[in-house]
Amino acid sequence: MSGCEVGDESRAQWCRNGAAAQQLKLVSIGIILVTSAVGISSPVVLARLFEGKPAYSRALLLIKCFAAGVVLSTALVHVLPDAFAALADCQVAARHPWRDFPFSGLLTLIGALLALLVDVVATSHAVAGSDGKQQYQPVELEEGKRKPAEAAAVAMGGCHGHHGVADEQEGEEEEGDQGSEEERMAKLKQRMVSQVLEIGIVFHSVIIGVTMGMSQNQCAIRPLVVALAFHQIFEGLGLGGCIAQAGFGFGTVAYMCLMFSVTTPMGIILGMIVFYMTGYNDSNPNALISEGLLGSLSAGVLIYMALVDLIAVDFFHNKAMSSSSQLKKACFVALVLGSASMSILALWA
Repeated sequence: MSGCEVGDESRAQWCRNGAAAQQLKLVSIGIILVTSAVGISSPVVLARLFEGKPAYSRALLLIKCFAAGVVLSTALVHVLPDAFAALADCQVAARHPWRDFPFSGLLTLIGALLALLVDVVATSHAVAGSDGKQQYQPVELEEGKRKPAEAAAVAMGGCHGHHGVADEQEGEEEEGDQGSEEERMAKLKQRMVSQVLEIGIVFHSVIIGVTMGMSQNQCAIRPLVVALAFHQIFEGLGLGGCIAQAGFGFGTVAYMCLMFSVTTPMGIILGMIVFYMTGYNDSNPNALISEGLLGSLSAGVLIYMALVDLIAVDFFHNKAMSSSSQLKKACFVALVLGSASMSILALWA
């Protein structure tokens, strides 16, 4: 008899109490809804309050690095191990084709490649759109429409003076246009990252909620409620930091915050409905297969987003961080704290 099979049958029967489990799930819906809303709205509200202050950009960068740690830990410590465990369950692993191939790794790879595809297509579309907006400027302007500096230079009759002023102005304009174009592209990139990241996190939250909603084990649900409350706070802080930096309008920010806040409670309700309509058990092989495949796909998306679009972009392409070694160290500490805080929760959920 294996160690996992040793246990008190009377305790197992007591734990599997549908009525008590339902009460816990109803309470958890309210708790998780509030903690999710607090977690995701806090960085957004703080960003609105302190925008324009001297330390605003640095604080936002620190929050984003903390967020990257949370997202990476969520994928590697929470989502991926659960997906592997679901597909490694004896009810699944004994069946064909699940025993013949590591499908968890395959779906994680597919998730990362899909995130890359979305990234490449969206970036190419943004670049093509910006190129299409550039208009050809006439080489020479009519006499009456010359710029003041050019008109003065021509009036002075000096070709050298004309070219010097015009070339200097054109250089400044091109430099300004290039800087504004880089800022615009960076903002578009950050918005795309926030949207794809929310899709991955929402996907993961729905899976957690449905799994919890179908469970009838009150012993497993009780600590899970507390762990999920902290889980949603940290995950919300991570996503909220990215949303705050993206600079969305009020309506988009409110919609994204609402979607994150309600997905886990909606997943719990959906799981309860599925159980009461079908009697579907969360330990059913088909449920385990669905949980494993969806979890693996979600983990691949989150791993790509954390490593490529959050960590790599800030640590290797952020001018503020490159110019300050102290800021880079502080960001690394924030990244480690985000990873550690989310990893510790794996003790309970």
